[in-house]
Amino acid sequence: MLSTLVRLSLVLSAFASVLSEAEVFHFASYYGDHMVLQKAPAKAVVWGYGKTGAKVVVSLSGPLKISANYVPVINGIWRTTLSPVGAGGPYNLTASQSTNDSSISLIDVLFGDIWLCGGQSNMAFTVGQVYNAKEELAMASKFPSVRIFQAALEQSSVELNDLEGVEVPWSLPTAELLGGKDFSHFSAVCWLFGRYLYETLQYPIGLVESCWGGTPVEAWSSQRALHKCGLKSSVSRHSSVLYNQLLVQSNFWEDISAEWDSSVLWNSMIHPLRNMTITGAIWYQGEANAAHNRDKYNCSFPAMIDDWRIAFHEGSDGQTALDFPFGFVQLSTWHNNSQDGFREIRWHQTADYGFAPNERMKNTFMAVAIDLPDEKSPWGSIHPRYKQDVAYRLVLGARAVAYGEKNVSFQGPFPTQGLLNQSFISIVFNQDISASLDDDFFEVCCSANKMCGTDQSWLPVPIIKQGSDYIILSITPCPTEHIAAVRYLWKDWPCKFKACPIYSSDKVLPAPPFILYRSSN
Repeated sequence: MLSTLVRLSLVLSAFASVLSEAEVFHFASYYGDHMVLQKAPAKAVVWGYGKTGAKVVVSLSGPLKISANYVPVINGIWRTTLSPVGAGGPYNLTASQSTNDSSISLIDVLFGDIWLCGGQSNMAFTVGQVYNAKEELAMASKFPSVRIFQAALEQSSVELNDLEGVEVPWSLPTAELLGGKDFSHFSAVCWLFGRYLYETLQYPIGLVESCWGGTPVEAWSSQRALHKCGLKSSVSRHSSVLYNQLLVQSNFWEDISAEWDSSVLWNSMIHPLRNMTITGAIWYQGEANAAHNRDKYNCSFPAMIDDWRIAFHEGSDGQTALDFPFGFVQLSTWHNNSQDGFREIRWHQTADYGFAPNERMKNTFMAVAIDLPDEKSPWGSIHPRYKQDVAYRLVLGARAVAYGEKNVSFQGPFPTQGLLNQSFISIVFNQDISASLDDDFFEVCCSANKMCGTDQSWLPVPIIKQGSDYIILSITPCPTEHIAAVRYLWKDWPCKFKACPIYSSDKVLPAPPFILYRSSN
């Protein structure tokens, strides 16, 4: 009974807050000077608060003449969808309310592509924390058409209509904003992704950061999405010894004594953005699920993507694509010479396909980061500093998947078949490869009953030969009839920096971890 009263009180409080907001004529929280709105052919949604019953005129002035929109204020909220505007600017965006002749304007508004950046601490990792941070920060002012916005860290037990706080309002990039306090100012992966994308597209890019260190996927997912995977309603950060170790050893900056209830960040930091017209999203998360609901991640992560897509499509009146492109970073490393669940999460990040896009996760792209370990990172080995490589690999995926560029290689080699012979296994890849003859990266499941559930069933096997698009593995330690599967990079920390054995022929993109079962050969 008490919990019901508490929830009712919160709902009434939120409703009262909306009513009080409505008395003041203003734009919603994430509109501001220097912002980027989604360019044509999509239409940007603009909304705010006003006096119920009034009429609001929304107009743009700038390089092109744009017709004004007339909209009513209903229940304290006005909302309109602008006509399509091509990339460029600057424009002034003005809203005028009829009841008291009040007018509000936003200046230096650009039109371009909006990308939402979400996840946990590796997304929150700032430009000031990366390798060559001084050089990266010095370049910030050279990209005034890449604009940044950052939501404040807020939680809510109910879905909010607007953000409760803003950490960084729409701004031109500066060294101070990009390199501020560790994990709390602008994301390195988000910024570098936007900057690299701008260098290709040559039109404005808007970056919206909404992430929080140490958070599980359940906190970022709606109840609808979690229900599809049979997940419970709360996630305790201190219920797991392993996760407590992760927080302490990695110098996480948030309070480890709190609990993450499911959906609390979806409610407060994603749902309020759903009316925004966006191009796509990138995501760096999964570490927090290595010790919690790990074996559900192959459902919870794809379900979250599906749910975000539906929410943004509906919230923007169909202007955000129902299948908007979604990029993600496959986890790098944490502990050396141990197993902490990262190998399973990497696999589950792809819905157990091993690559993206795939049949379950269409219109997605993945940056493999398993070959970017950083044992000496000042923020713990779970926080590698090589974010430039991560962002570059994400941009390759975005160019190919989101922008449809032809002849852009964005995936490392992946096997198309594995052939078992009397004394060797031949693995053929979907592209030419660069391979090194190393001994400790491939394993075969050697089991008379074909059961591969424990690591004791797996034996390391060496690469003994390579061709342009294939490798041959020795299976000497195991009788042919006992071999049930072969797997690659199935360790939490399998390689040294950029030294995994299989890469694309140009040595740029690593092959991701994979597992092949005998039944699929």
